[in-house]
Amino acid sequence: MAIDTLNPNYCRSKGEQIALNVDGTCTDETSTYSSKLMDKQTFCSSQAASNVSRYAAAVYKKGELHLTPLHGILQLRPSFTYLDKADAKHREREAANEGGDSSQDEAEDDVKQITVRFSRPETEQARQRRVQSYEFLQKRQAEEHWVHLHYYGLKDSRSEHERQYLFSQGHGLAENTELIKSPSEYLMMLMPPSVEEENDKPMAPSNVLSMAQLRTLPLADQIKILMKNVKVMPFANLMSLLGSGTDSTAVLRCIQQVAMLVQGNWVVKSDVLYPKDTSSPHSGVPAEVLCRGRDFVMWKFTQDRWVVRKEVAAVTKLCPEDVKDFLEHMSVARINKGWEFMLPYDEDFVKKHPDIVQRQHMLWMGIQAKLEKVYNLLKEHLTPKKQEAQSAHPLLVSGEQRVNMAKAKVKQNYGQLEKEFQKQKAEMKSNDASAKMDVSNIRIKEEPVSDEEPMDTSAYEGMNNGIVNGLHAEEDSMDSLNGHLPGGCIDRVAQELKAFVSSTFKKQFVLTLSELKRLFNLHLASLPPGHTLFSGISDKMLQDMVLDTGCKQILVPFPPQTAASPDELKVYALWEAGDTYDQHRQVLLEIFSKNYRVRRNVIQNQLSQECGEDLNKQEVDRVLKDCCVSYGGMWYLKGTVQS
Repeated sequence: MAIDTLNPNYCRSKGEQIALNVDGTCTDETSTYSSKLMDKQTFCSSQAASNVSRYAAAVYKKGELHLTPLHGILQLRPSFTYLDKADAKHREREAANEGGDSSQDEAEDDVKQITVRFSRPETEQARQRRVQSYEFLQKRQAEEHWVHLHYYGLKDSRSEHERQYLFSQGHGLAENTELIKSPSEYLMMLMPPSVEEENDKPMAPSNVLSMAQLRTLPLADQIKILMKNVKVMPFANLMSLLGSGTDSTAVLRCIQQVAMLVQGNWVVKSDVLYPKDTSSPHSGVPAEVLCRGRDFVMWKFTQDRWVVRKEVAAVTKLCPEDVKDFLEHMSVARINKGWEFMLPYDEDFVKKHPDIVQRQHMLWMGIQAKLEKVYNLLKEHLTPKKQEAQSAHPLLVSGEQRVNMAKAKVKQNYGQLEKEFQKQKAEMKSNDASAKMDVSNIRIKEEPVSDEEPMDTSAYEGMNNGIVNGLHAEEDSMDSLNGHLPGGCIDRVAQELKAFVSSTFKKQFVLTLSELKRLFNLHLASLPPGHTLFSGISDKMLQDMVLDTGCKQILVPFPPQTAASPDELKVYALWEAGDTYDQHRQVLLEIFSKNYRVRRNVIQNQLSQECGEDLNKQEVDRVLKDCCVSYGGMWYLKGTVQS
């Protein structure tokens, strides 16, 4: 392409220097720049795309889109071969200057021995390799003659003339019958699917088939593939997989060709899983023997829901791996029980299709006769272990039914107890209205403990008389107890309660009312039914008993923003335990009656001052362990730390 040498931005001296470096002083036909000035720029073309059949040049004019197919796309890039030529000229001049005239004369006079070598005849393969070599292609490219072209601008008349060839010369669509296509067909013509893209698609495994591909197959093949993969399936699930609109009669006709009915469900036939001329991957046993062994397992499941693996192995004489494969196809292992059929009995299918069930029963009778001859089955193998297994399905009782049965039983027993109580109450009134009721004469009927689910007693919550976990919620509930229990019974309750409080505080030393109530409820849970403490203990009675056993309430100054409950704010401590550390604990409790939390050095100094002796670390640790807990470098009374 010509360069505008008259442009003010063109450096003329630089152009002359480049031409001199490239061509030297000689001017002939081989010169790159004949005008001794760099007045042109060479562009070298390269192929932009290997396949250009999908590309076209488009021109939009007056609402029409004109497309012209392309047969090639070339990309032009500047070529700088003239710089290589200038470097070669420079090296030649340097070599000439170094050699000198004398050395050249001596070189001409010297006689040298020349070894003549004759090339071997070139074979066809060698010639093809030489023709395809890079060196040969470069030589051919250098020998190619240049074609001088003339450049015309964008708005030149010749450019406008050539541009008119991009427009279609037809005046109507009737002549262009090739363009009468549907949009999808026309788009396919413009963008045909690439072969490379199709090859790049990941190949699915040979045993995997999508549901979309599956539904393109015939119905019989669909059922065979599904049963071969699933092994065991209810008829309702099979219909849902086949899609809506499938005829159930046709499905029943096809399913009987590839599956057998077991427990109301369909199990794939053995010859479908083990085709002819195949063998076991574990033992190499032929397919015929495997089918016979698997048929025995299927037949056993028609007799009972449970199968023992050792029994199957003893009859079929197959290796354990093959027997395990049979059982895993249609059952689930249960610990210490055996193998249970994996699906429940399909009673709906059995009731809806009795003719199919009868036909399958006849087929199983024929299979049983063959198995008896092959395996010499004994009578114990032919009869199920449990007579209940011969029925259609085992009797199942749901949890809701058990609860309803328990409720009915409770109502019946409650009515009987109520009648007995009213009768006894009437007899007592007739004898002496003011006489006290003898508790020993009342016999409470004890029902046997059932292993079934616990019954719902929410309907009888009114019978609890306000007792919650053995404790009365009201403070004055003790008055109600005094009106119903004799004096001797109250004394026994007080003794039991006092024993519990004393033993608890000797172990814990410091307890909040909330923690004490929790321990008391745990104590009640460990007592046998009918114990005297079940008569009901109020909070007031429990607190009074704590004070009667030698404990004191510690008024701990809790912080104002505390989130503790009222029961957690009441702190009780054993004042005298009868050991050598009573005085130390009392000093410690006095400290916490003035402080919510205290540091260890303050406690140790106070103990030394009050007790008049220096306590060692073990003694201080013993006192702190009895009454306090440490949190964040501070010491708190037990139960007062707010998490």
